[in-house]
Amino acid sequence: MEAVKLEIRCPQIVNGIGLEPDPDWSFKSLLLELDSLEKKLNLSSSVSLPFAKTKSREIYGEKGTKRSSNAFVMRVSDEEFEDSEGENEKVRDRGLVKAARFNCNEFYFSSSDDDSDDQPCLDVQTYLMNEVGLVESALYELTHEHQLGVKEEIRNTISALETDLMNESEKSSSAHTKVEKYREARREVERKFDVQYQRRVAEGLDNHLTAVQRDHELKSQIEERKIRSDAAHEEAKRREKALQEERLRQEKAKAEAELQAKLKAEEANRAALEAERIAAKEAAENEAAKSSKANTSEVPQTEASGGPNATSSRVENDKTNKSELAGNMLRAAESALKLERERLQKLKELEEINQSLRSSSNQNFDSTGRLIGRLIRQISGNKDKVSTQASELVKIFNNPRCPQTISIAYFAQKVVSNCESPSHSAFACAHVIVLVTSQFPQAMDLVLAEIHRACIYTVPKHISYTKSAFESKEAYWKVIGYKEDDGKIESTTDYLVRLESYMKLYGALVQTEVAGCQNVHGLKEGWAWLARFLNALPANMYTAVALYAFLQMAGFALFRKYRSQFMKMLNFISENFLNALRSQDDPDLRPITSKIQCYLEDKLFLQEPEGRTLHSSLLSNNMAPESDYHGPYHQQSRHFY
Repeated sequence: MEAVKLEIRCPQIVNGIGLEPDPDWSFKSLLLELDSLEKKLNLSSSVSLPFAKTKSREIYGEKGTKRSSNAFVMRVSDEEFEDSEGENEKVRDRGLVKAARFNCNEFYFSSSDDDSDDQPCLDVQTYLMNEVGLVESALYELTHEHQLGVKEEIRNTISALETDLMNESEKSSSAHTKVEKYREARREVERKFDVQYQRRVAEGLDNHLTAVQRDHELKSQIEERKIRSDAAHEEAKRREKALQEERLRQEKAKAEAELQAKLKAEEANRAALEAERIAAKEAAENEAAKSSKANTSEVPQTEASGGPNATSSRVENDKTNKSELAGNMLRAAESALKLERERLQKLKELEEINQSLRSSSNQNFDSTGRLIGRLIRQISGNKDKVSTQASELVKIFNNPRCPQTISIAYFAQKVVSNCESPSHSAFACAHVIVLVTSQFPQAMDLVLAEIHRACIYTVPKHISYTKSAFESKEAYWKVIGYKEDDGKIESTTDYLVRLESYMKLYGALVQTEVAGCQNVHGLKEGWAWLARFLNALPANMYTAVALYAFLQMAGFALFRKYRSQFMKMLNFISENFLNALRSQDDPDLRPITSKIQCYLEDKLFLQEPEGRTLHSSLLSNNMAPESDYHGPYHQQSRHFY
């Protein structure tokens, strides 16, 4: 193929940069020039270029081997231009590109053949490549590689950015979805919490309103009961006052009637005496002469005049005989009988008040009595249990639902009746009585009255049997406290067991001392009981059992307080009371006589009785020195007042 000559004319300078390199440059110089141009472009640009080169150009071969920067020579024969377009593609792959990539403003083609227009573009390209020098070809190859590298970097960067953007978008969407779900969940939870809180607020408000209403109802009921109780109490007081006024009025009327009768009797006596005096005077005047007849008539007159005096003297004698008979039957100190009458009178008045309260009220207070009885039956020797039971009893006394007088009456009855229980603890029960009566002192006299009513030896007093006073032995036994069940009197053994239990309760009561509480019936009363007992009561089976039970419970405390005086008491018991028992020569008295004798000889009063100290064992070491008991018992008279 005939060669075609192509001439390209381009401007020498574009934008202040020379496009046509120096033909004498080496390849290394060309690379240095390109680097300097890039540095100038970078420095002249006010904005940093994203793909500016920071490393000098390096040429690599197809297999990755670094090319030399020296100039190279490329030879192309005419035969190669005759190859097909496939060869041109190979040439293009080797780095040969069209000359049209150079941006030239003017082109001039000169050909010797006018038919050059018919030549294919490949011929022009081949001719141009033949005309291009080594430096231009290398520069173009480098530029092409740089552009491809930049495009590849841009595509990779864009792909990476797109991938990152997609990932970030997915993460953002996922996070946004999670946030929305979390927000929805929180809204649901808050809604549930709000509903639950509103429900609780409504329930709390409802409970509060219900409690307030119930409290108002309870207060109104308490007020109503208090009003009814006060009204009943006032009515009872009014009735009691009316009864007292009626009694006083009757007594006054009776006294006035007696006074009038007495005045009339005195007037009649005076009239009779005056009539007798006048009759005697007339008789004396009429029969003065007849001294014998006068003397005879004076004797009957004297008898007649002395008749009322004789009658009154006979009445006085009858009263004296009856009082002597009653004194022989009832053996007791006058002070003890007086105290018994006062206590029984208080109990009687209380029962009358309670009866009026029950009749004026429609309520049934038996449940209170059962509750008090259950609390008393549950009393044991534990200090905490005793305090708890006493506190519960005080609460019952202060309960406005039941009048206090009724509660106290139930308490006195249940305390005494509980003595007959086999599990009865006298010391623990005495502690409860002291704890309760320290806050309600009026209850002590009522408890003592119930004890006196159940056992006459707690007064102390004794009633002797006489055929003239009692119809039968059974009548006598009923008077001194024997129980009757279905018309049958209990045995003496059972009666003595009950007598002993009552006396143990009384002995435990007088010696009980509680810290912070005052026992209004303490050791002083116990000492008085023992003195009255030994002064007034005879020695027999009943009094011996009562004395031994009392000494068992109170002897230890009496000795600790009175010491030698108590020893004199024991000496009197040994020499008088025991001798009186032995002198009766009754086989039934031997067991109790032996017990009292052992108590005195073994000095059991030095040992604290079992159960006296709540929740502890016997304190046998609490003995006084032996120096206090040197010598025999002291002699002493029968009376101790």
